[in-house]
Amino acid sequence: MAKHTNLTTSDAAAQLGQALKSHGFMLAMAESCTGGMVTEAITSIAGSSAWFDRGFVTYSNAAKIDMLGVSSATLEKFGAVSEQTAAEMAIGALKNSAAQIVGSITGIAGPDGGSPEKPVGTVCFAWAGKNLPISTCTHWFDGNRNDIRQQATIFMIAGLIERLNKKA
Repeated sequence: MAKHTNLTTSDAAAQLGQALKSHGFMLAMAESCTGGMVTEAITSIAGSSAWFDRGFVTYSNAAKIDMLGVSSATLEKFGAVSEQTAAEMAIGALKNSAAQIVGSITGIAGPDGGSPEKPVGTVCFAWAGKNLPISTCTHWFDGNRNDIRQQATIFMIAGLIERLNKKA
């Protein structure tokens, strides 16, 4: 995926809205470390109710299990910050919404919580949709807690746009 460092959150959300409208799609989000930042960026765009269905903020493992159906076995084996968990979060958001496309984010924004295997700045993403393949990736962001969350938000939105543009 190309870097999207020149894209502002509001510009990215507006572009996403246009792409969703052009496909007639609704979007749902499942967020952990971003705590609803993607949902906030999207719903700050006037008219977003035409293309945004809902957001799930599943910060705790219990919320991931209860709201999205993430398997406790997945959390135990791979951890909350894993592509496997991100994939299950996306599948759960798709099942529990009216959306045709979804995104999920789980990561370590810091300043604490990192490990040598998963340092602060590690963020796992998943994208899924009806008639779209599920895709996942892990990205490492630099900066403070807010910087990491902001970069993850833009990365997620850019990834959604990229997937919608491929469908065109």
